[in-house]
Formats: sequence, structure tokens, C-alpha cells
Amino acid sequence: MHFSSLVLCLTLGALLKDVSATGSEWCYTGCVNTPGYWEDLEGSYCGGKRQSPIDIDTSMVQTDPKLLNFTFVNFTSQHVIKTIVYDGHTVKCKLKEHEVEVSGGGLDETYSTLQFHFHWGHTEHHPGSEHKINGYRYPMEMHIVSLKKGLTVDEAVKDSTGIAVLGFFINATEDGHATGPWSMLTSYLSNKTDIEPQINLNLSINDLIGNVDLTKYYRYMGSLTTPKCNEAVVWTVFHEPINLHKDLIQLFPMKTGLPIAYRPTQQLNTRQVFASPPLSQHAPWCYEAHGKCVYSPSKWHLLPQSHCGGDRQSPINIERKNAMVDKNLGGFTFTHFNDKHAIKTITNTGHTVKCKLKENTVEVSGGGLGHVYSTIQFHFHWGLPSHDSKGSEHTVDSQRYPMELHIVNKRKDLTLTQAVETHNGLAVLGFFIEAKEIPKSSSSSSSSSSSGSSSSSGGTEHQGTNPTSHMAWTNLTNYLSLIKEIGREVTFTDEISIDDLLGDVNRDSYYRYNGSLTTPSCNEAVVWTVFKETIKVDQALMMMFPNSTEQHDVFRPVQPLHSRKIYTTYSASIAIAPVPIILFMVLASLWAFFI
Repeated sequence: MHFSSLVLCLTLGALLKDVSATGSEWCYTGCVNTPGYWEDLEGSYCGGKRQSPIDIDTSMVQTDPKLLNFTFVNFTSQHVIKTIVYDGHTVKCKLKEHEVEVSGGGLDETYSTLQFHFHWGHTEHHPGSEHKINGYRYPMEMHIVSLKKGLTVDEAVKDSTGIAVLGFFINATEDGHATGPWSMLTSYLSNKTDIEPQINLNLSINDLIGNVDLTKYYRYMGSLTTPKCNEAVVWTVFHEPINLHKDLIQLFPMKTGLPIAYRPTQQLNTRQVFASPPLSQHAPWCYEAHGKCVYSPSKWHLLPQSHCGGDRQSPINIERKNAMVDKNLGGFTFTHFNDKHAIKTITNTGHTVKCKLKENTVEVSGGGLGHVYSTIQFHFHWGLPSHDSKGSEHTVDSQRYPMELHIVNKRKDLTLTQAVETHNGLAVLGFFIEAKEIPKSSSSSSSSSSSGSSSSSGGTEHQGTNPTSHMAWTNLTNYLSLIKEIGREVTFTDEISIDDLLGDVNRDSYYRYNGSLTTPSCNEAVVWTVFKETIKVDQALMMMFPNSTEQHDVFRPVQPLHSRKIYTTYSASIAIAPVPIILFMVLASLWAFFI
């Protein structure tokens, strides 16, 4: 955006001085003509309907199959940077003429690259990228500016596609040392605007871009982001950011003395933003504990087509005292939950262990759902490989359980594509999992077993202690050693039903709320059922999930409830007073009668 070298800045030099001659000086801050007044400048187009930068809402972009790979000529050359100068508005690197080119990527022409420059803010709390993604502003942005080959500057700024700009977000990190190509570049930063020395910098454009995936980008028609704001730019904004040490980022405002170097975002109006085909696929994301991944949960809303920043997100913290009784939440009908051949495959997705079911076999209805749902798969969430680890997604009164099982169901009358776009297209059954309690003494356990009783002196038998459930979990976890590799999928051959895994859990007692998927794209299409009773599983079997997959803390943090309500099944204990209270009331009535 700030094409300060190209047409955007009065100090561009002879190459672009005619383009930037607005008749008045302009600035980002500290003068009369700040961005809000640029449209009043002489010859300005800054008040037009095709202005840049913009906030890219990834949920609204459309995939364009023509946005394929670029062809970059001499982006790897370490001898194309001619000068580095601070021009009062940006730091600009001018390139040797007729040596660097860009084509492909859905561009109709070949473009000659003239320069690249930067936009920034002044602190980590005031980032300075020009474009935003889903409302998020990165610390910095780099723009590579190219003219349509064969056009003069005057001709290019009058052509709706005369200029092509490649925009790269720059993300601040604390990893590694502040050395390398960017350290070399920043060593030339200065607040002097009257000199433009020739340099011999052994640095290529690709050295600065690094490992950014150049096949993933957004495309829209826009303008220069500095006066005169000519509406002549084909914009390419790359999805993946350049990762740069935060200390190097801070050198831009520190050494130039310019605290703010970006234009605020402009209205999209009737324009459409397009995305390259790879962006229609799943972008890489991770959980917090998964190391140096850019898209950890706090940044999931930045992913393509993401809904993760919505107001109806899951999981949530369930506060029991605020749950409202809904008498319409009756019992479920579980069709073929006892089918011991319904599980088709088990997979290590890299984010969870998922068991896919045979199509059109298992169903769920009732329970206040209002529709029949086909069961697609079930998967798990867990924490660390330790006995006291907590890894459930939902919490109850801020208590997190060791694990959580999710059974995912799709409305039978919808396709999966339709379901994820419908507010009740999916129904997920959530079951907490915790360690089976050890009997107080082996003798009492033996006595209970030999007598055939289901209770002991301590009360009723704990869930998950029945032999069928224990064997089911044992057989299931035996598969974990076969799917240690991410992406590994094996056929499930053991005879295990969903009923076997759920054991004796009371399925008539649960919470209900409207939410979302808990992994990207976080579609707000889920009717959530979270059961109150926990599945009890041997601790050693639970530990196999993090140990075998080497995936830890695979759960999303709880999300704000906002204005949503949590409902709960009717409990007889709420309506029926305890016996001592009833007896007291009866005696009180009798006493009143006799006196």
C-alpha cells in the first residue's frame, strides 16, 4: 500500500514525481493532511470506491481457479537492490531497472518490478500492517511494486490494472536471533531523507520472503495507499506472514523516527475478494502446545473461510447454577449404537484420534433435537501424559476433566456441505472421560464380585467398570500403536460398538446449548449435548492417547458464552423435596390442625 516510491510520495524522485504531485504535502500523523483529509488534496482519488487497503473477511472470499502459481524473474538474485532510502513516508528499496519481473498468478500481463517498501506501527500494541485479515492487523507489511511492462508511469496510473502490488504481512516473533537477511537490511535504516546512496547489498527478494507459501494468496482490485491513491492496482495479499524477530521490527520506527506508517482500511463497497485454490483447502493450524505454529487457537479466526471469531463458539464453561431447566429435553433414540461393526477406520489426523463410521448405519434422534441425525464419526480430546492432566474441551464450573469424547452427527436430510452452513446442521454428543476409581480394598471388590452385587459398602458401582466397556477401551487403544504417524489410517476390525465405549453412562441427564465446531473452520452449526455423567476408563488406557500419538493438550480453550443460554434436562431431585423436609412439612400441618 504505501507505494511511496512509486506514485505515492512526493519524494519518490524523478521516476514517479508526476504521479505523486498532489500540490500539498501529506502525512500519516503530525500535519494537517492526515489520511482523513487525503481526498481533499489536489488531483486526489483517495475518496473513490476502489480504495486500498481493506480488511479481508475470509468468510466472504471466493475461490478463483485461475489464481495459480506466479512466475518470478530474478527474485533470487542478490544483486538487484540499487538503493535504500527513507523518504519521509516509508523505507523504500529501489531495484535495478528491467531486471525483476512478475507474471502468472492470474495476472493478464507481465509486470516489471520497480521497488519494495514497508508499513509499520510504533509498538507491539499498535501494529502497522495496512491490510487486515478478519479484523487482525499484523505488526508490519511489505509491498513489492511492479508496473505493467511497456507502460510509462503516467500510463500505468491511468490503467485499471497498470500496477501490480504483492503484499506480505510481517509477524513478530521472539524465536532465534535478530540476524540474517533482515538484520543486513535494517542496518541501512536511517532518518535521513536527503541521501540515496548506491549500495552493494548481497540480498535477494526471496531472502526476505523466506518460507512463505507463494501459492496461497488473496486478490482484489484496489488503489495505491498513498496520495494520489490512483485506482490502478491489482492487489495480491499473501496469506502466510513473514516471521521476523520483534527487535528488528522495532528498528523501523526507532531509526526513522516515524511512529506510524500505514493508511487505515477502506470500505470494500461492491468489490469481491478472491482466493487462490489452495486457500479453499485446510490451512495448517495447531493447538498451543504444538510448538511454533502460526495459527494457534488465538489466531484461528485469521484462517481462510474461518468462523472462529464468531459469537457462538465452542467449547464453553458450563455453570450449573445458571443452566435453565427445559422439559422438552427428553430421552434420545440411539439407532445402531450397539452395532459392533459400525466403526470403519481409525485415523491419526495430527490433531486427534478419529474413528469414522460406516455411512448410513448409526443414527441419533429425540433429545429435543427436532431432526434425525446420521452419526459420522467420533474423536477425542486430551491433555498431557501425566496422571493429573486435564484435557477436556468443555468445563463444568471451571473444572476441566482428563478427556472428552465427541460423537459427531449430521442432519440426515442435509449434505455435509449444507450441514456446516445450517445453524442446527450438526449435533455433537460430548462425554467427559475420567479415570476409573480404584476400589478401597481388594477384599471388598472380591466380595462384591462373588456375590454378583452391583454395589458395595461405598455405594453404587462406578461407570466404566463393567467388563464389556473395559474390553472395548482396551481393544480401541490397541490401535493407537498402529497410527503413530500423522495421517495414518487403518481399517477397524475389532467388534466394538459405541454402546460398549459409553458403558453405563446415564444418557438422559445432559446440558444443551447452541455452538460451533471446536476446530477450524469453527462453523457455528452445532447443537451441543454435553452429558453430566462421566465415562470411567483405566488411567493406563487414557495415557496411551498422548503417549502413542505424541500429541499433547489437544483441546481448544473455552470461548465466551455471550448472550447464549445453557439448558439442562429436568431433574426429579429439583421438583421433589428430600424426605426429611416432606416429613417436617407433614408434621407441621398436623400440629397446626390440632391446635
